[in-house]
Amino acid sequence: MKKLTGLLFASMLLLTACGGAPGGGGSVGGNSAVIGNKVDGDKIKIGLNLELSGPVAGYGNQEKEGAELAVKEINADGGIKGKQIELVSKDNKSDTAEAATVTANLTTKDKVVAIVGPATSGDTKAIIPNTTKAKVPTITPSATDDSITVINDKVQEYVFRTGFQDSFQGVILANYAQNNLKAKNAIIIGDVSSDYAKGLTKSFKETYKGEIVADEKFNQKDKDFKAVLTKIKDQDFDVLYIPGYYEEAGLIIKQAREMGIKQPILGADGFSDEKLIDVADAKNMNDIYYTAHFSELAPSSDRVKAFIENYTKDYKKAPSSFSALAYDSVYMIKDSLEKAKDLDSQSLTDELTKLKDFDGVTGKMSMDKNHNPEKAVVVVKVENGKQVSADVVQP
Repeated sequence: MKKLTGLLFASMLLLTACGGAPGGGGSVGGNSAVIGNKVDGDKIKIGLNLELSGPVAGYGNQEKEGAELAVKEINADGGIKGKQIELVSKDNKSDTAEAATVTANLTTKDKVVAIVGPATSGDTKAIIPNTTKAKVPTITPSATDDSITVINDKVQEYVFRTGFQDSFQGVILANYAQNNLKAKNAIIIGDVSSDYAKGLTKSFKETYKGEIVADEKFNQKDKDFKAVLTKIKDQDFDVLYIPGYYEEAGLIIKQAREMGIKQPILGADGFSDEKLIDVADAKNMNDIYYTAHFSELAPSSDRVKAFIENYTKDYKKAPSSFSALAYDSVYMIKDSLEKAKDLDSQSLTDELTKLKDFDGVTGKMSMDKNHNPEKAVVVVKVENGKQVSADVVQP
């Protein structure tokens, strides 16, 4: 997932202003090499840098719940190498500059050994300079911009992700449209103010073999889509593709269905929030398909069933893709720290790079050379506001 990429330059200025050696950077066995932060005492500090308030707080709060559940389970099971996890949670307020500040504080003041988050790509991009300088690995559960882990052909050493990237989603959705929905003609209504939507649009258009009848645009915060929907209503198309977040996508779905547009609607993981149904109204949520990282309807293992049961018990609701991704992110840290030579950020980073066949609730995954997980994707179908099926698509 991503939010409008904004003040990356401001985060770089902040990085410069932070100065000094990061966190607990010290020596290993007399070696003066910087190792980022190291575990000191009987607690392993893991930071949460999430959107807990602001426009996309829905994503961040779900991820906080998933991370908290994972920590609760791990600590109850004896922790990591006999040490308990201490979760240090901070709100980046859905703001890029604040996300950079949070990373600086988590790495230099709280001395966390790893960070989970942010949830969106704009905020994740903003923290890269600070997490790199601190040499503390960051795992974003749901930021999907391709350029997060690789910038100008350079792999970002301390940045990893648990979810798949935009280019993969766009390819899956294009293939699903033409192969599963038999769509020969498509219309796109995409958010031009979001790198997330632009990336999804690009990969869809490069893969889709049918005709793109129209490629319409909107901006984040737009509310009235009747003009563009009137423009496309009488055109000959088989599927409507909406790369965007739930706030605008929900309104487009609502207004489209109320105007009598009945064609199937495709979306990406930005649809994976219950607020989409609140905005669109359940009666309008018919023939809707979107890519997801997790679904209760997908074939599941005992591990997945236990996760659903424990999450539902603790939070009195079913888990979402975002809570599942954050849950997996914490367990990826656990898995890697247990294999690490030392309990420090650099040893953890080295093991995350080598992660292979990790059995998560969002699927079995291995980290590729670009720090992206190789894993399956779920395509969910919604009728009357309810998930009715989930097709697992292998990479």
